[in-house]
Amino acid sequence: MARLHDIVFDCARPASTARFWAAALDDYAVAPYDEAELERLRSLGITSTEDDPTVLVEPDGAGPRLWFQLVPEPRSAKNRVHLDLRTADPQAELRRLTALGATVRTRHPDHLVLADPEGNEFCLYPAG
Repeated sequence: MARLHDIVFDCARPASTARFWAAALDDYAVAPYDEAELERLRSLGITSTEDDPTVLVEPDGAGPRLWFQLVPEPRSAKNRVHLDLRTADPQAELRRLTALGATVRTRHPDHLVLADPEGNEFCLYPAG
């Protein structure tokens, strides 16, 4: 039996997309860079974490990790998998997410479809 380990996003700007999702999700943060990881990046000719081709966002506790990986091709179509978020205050959460860089794609009676700064769609539902 398999268990969910990671959710991986292909993107053009892994570091900024990772920061968006770390800020969007409760109890998630971009994984800290230790000296070994910084040395690994330097060995690849990468001198800034902003140029890191693979950025990890981890939960504080249980939950899947989110990886953001650089891909050369542009986004080509609607994503086939998306995240659903729930919140006690949808209007406040909508304001917070759009301030982080999300955009509203579609408004439905029971939820909103938004997109992160890379265009990856996700849904926002009221709790309950």
